[in-house]
Amino acid sequence: MSKADPKPAAGMAPDSDPGPAAVASAYQRFEPHAYLRNNYAPPRGDLSRPDGVGPWKLRCLAQTFATGEVSGHSLIDIGSGPTIYQLLSACAHFEDITLTDFLEVNRQELRLWLREEPGAFDWSTYSRHVCLIEGKGESWQEKELQLRARVKRVLHIDVHQPQPLGAGSPAPLPADALVSTFCLEAVSPDLASFQRALDHITTLLRPGGHLLLIGALEESWYLAGEARLAVVPVGKEEVTEALVRSGYEVRDLRTYVMPACLQTGVDDVKGIFFAWAQKKVAM
Repeated sequence: MSKADPKPAAGMAPDSDPGPAAVASAYQRFEPHAYLRNNYAPPRGDLSRPDGVGPWKLRCLAQTFATGEVSGHSLIDIGSGPTIYQLLSACAHFEDITLTDFLEVNRQELRLWLREEPGAFDWSTYSRHVCLIEGKGESWQEKELQLRARVKRVLHIDVHQPQPLGAGSPAPLPADALVSTFCLEAVSPDLASFQRALDHITTLLRPGGHLLLIGALEESWYLAGEARLAVVPVGKEEVTEALVRSGYEVRDLRTYVMPACLQTGVDDVKGIFFAWAQKKVAM
């Protein structure tokens, strides 16, 4: 999922590691609508502020896809949560997109938007903003139509399993690219678990493929309705080291400091990171 924000998603089913099992249990209280309100409605959802967190994230993604280097047939969004904004720039570059989340409530929220059903979150402000910064003359309706057409499936995922999508997944594997926003740090009880989760999702990516990773900096908790969820605090250095250990070349790493006006009491996030990393090809 995504927020300004960690995300509720990717998840972890109970297994031999009590840490991920405890996190999985805590996420059963996760409320998608509260999460969306906290992070994608004003003030954090105010895209008219050039220095806002929303425009910063959308700009990072749009600029990276505009290079033309991150493209191919298939893309998997790891731990989508109840959000789709992270794919608005991606959908022009991939024909087959897979959304994933650990929680059924989040997968249902995604389906509501994909089917344009009543009660779906309105992402049109985000779609308009992406069209504006991309500058291609595309309407927001065309943007959303293209994304809906290219999302082929919504699947369960557990990033704490060696096969995150399970055996026999219908997703085309290995994928040409992965996107993940506010997922790994939000569902990992410690740095070692964060590293293992990154290793696990990396198995879904082809050598030479690209990972675009957005996450929270130095955050320890966030609210999603009645749920107060723990986050493993990570800094820029930890993110870089984890990517290198998982076999990536870090192509770009940017950080954003959360301004006081956007520290609204729904979390203790200090900032956001954006990483573009490319999986190394074994020699």
